Amino acid sequence: MPPRTDKTTALRVAVLADSDTRWKWGALTARRLTTGASARSTQRVEISGLLLRGRATPTPRQLAEVGDVGIDADRVREVTAVEFLHTVRDEGYDVVVLALVGGAVQAMLHGLAALRLPARPVVVTGYVGVVYEKLADGLLLRHGADVVLANSRHDAERFRAVYEGVGADASAVTEAALPFLGGEPHRPQEGRDTVVFAAQPSVPASRADRTYLLRRLVEHARLHPNREVLLKLRSKPGEHTTHIEELPYQRLAEKLPGGLPPNFRLVYGHMGEVLDRTDLLVTVSSTAALESLHRRIPTAILTDLGVREALGNHHFIGSGLLTSWDHLDGGHRPEPDGAWLAGQGVAADGTYATAYDNARARVEALLAAARLPDLAPYYTPATAPGYLPGILARHHLAPDGHPLPGTDRPRETGGVRGAVRDAVREAARGAYRQGVQRVAPVIRRMGEL
Repeated sequence: MPPRTDKTTALRVAVLADSDTRWKWGALTARRLTTGASARSTQRVEISGLLLRGRATPTPRQLAEVGDVGIDADRVREVTAVEFLHTVRDEGYDVVVLALVGGAVQAMLHGLAALRLPARPVVVTGYVGVVYEKLADGLLLRHGADVVLANSRHDAERFRAVYEGVGADASAVTEAALPFLGGEPHRPQEGRDTVVFAAQPSVPASRADRTYLLRRLVEHARLHPNREVLLKLRSKPGEHTTHIEELPYQRLAEKLPGGLPPNFRLVYGHMGEVLDRTDLLVTVSSTAALESLHRRIPTAILTDLGVREALGNHHFIGSGLLTSWDHLDGGHRPEPDGAWLAGQGVAADGTYATAYDNARARVEALLAAARLPDLAPYYTPATAPGYLPGILARHHLAPDGHPLPGTDRPRETGGVRGAVRDAVREAARGAYRQGVQRVAPVIRRMGEL
């Protein structure tokens, strides 16, 4: 393998993601980290996309709606955890971006460590958006990566405090920003008045709460017949996203008494394109709020269901954005607090162009190192013997990070056997989704009787 600092060879990057949102984060993060004003920016970069097989593996439609992330579709393929490790072993990547849920990150760290590569890749991970739950759990599962990206100064401070508080090395924590911020600043247009509600798959969770939000949104449309009111949806029924959506708004809308007014529509697509025509973004706690704030679009965080950790809107305490549908119906438009914005990485002040400078410099320094130290996650069979083995087993890895017996064989990719295996896998995934979205809610309702 050529030296890492050899500018005559391409810088090879792999992005491993397990959902549509994390694919967007991982692919754009890879781009942010490998382009910019530096000597390495003249080097050709090759980014390969790998999708970790699971319940939330994005469909082709979801990948298309993520938008342009700079990776050709023919460089994206689906893999198991063991196949990913084989790929890293065989392909000689320089950088690996783990855009995964915490447990999968931990499994991949141990799997990569077990490879004992003579020249291992720089490993980068982070969070796809606002970190409002499982802070300690998620962070410690990500510990061991060379770079743990924080999307804001606020997050970087919290991340370091958690690592230092358990006696773990916090040097990997690196402040950056959300990689998918962008677009033109908001400019009101004559004759345009568009309100967008950014739905979330799992917040709120109950049918009553989701029906309430839908009803209030529809009522807002009826109160303002000259206003376009859009419900921005993440997925179609049967598709999974980063979080499971058991009660799709599409299904709830079909049963809403009185039907839907003509100025109300359900929309899909790339969030950036929707924000291009948005004059007010309303949500409970979606990361779309940060995209909206970056573009200086009026943004409202709903308090109708309370300000609660379970909803994630507690993250916006101090933002000046908390309000209710009653106030929005009356014409109120929240004004964001400047000090709060400055700590959240939305970079509405124009500093976004330099938000990745420190992270890029750290990656370049690691690439220039003669040899990287062994990956050393906080969790080991000695420090977490009752926790770690189960995490690794879910990805068919033994406690030492090696593939479990029987999972180390190459997968059939062609011929009759491969076709049958793929058909069975798709059928199983469809059955899982049917169970999650149709059967499980019915069972829960029966249990409440």
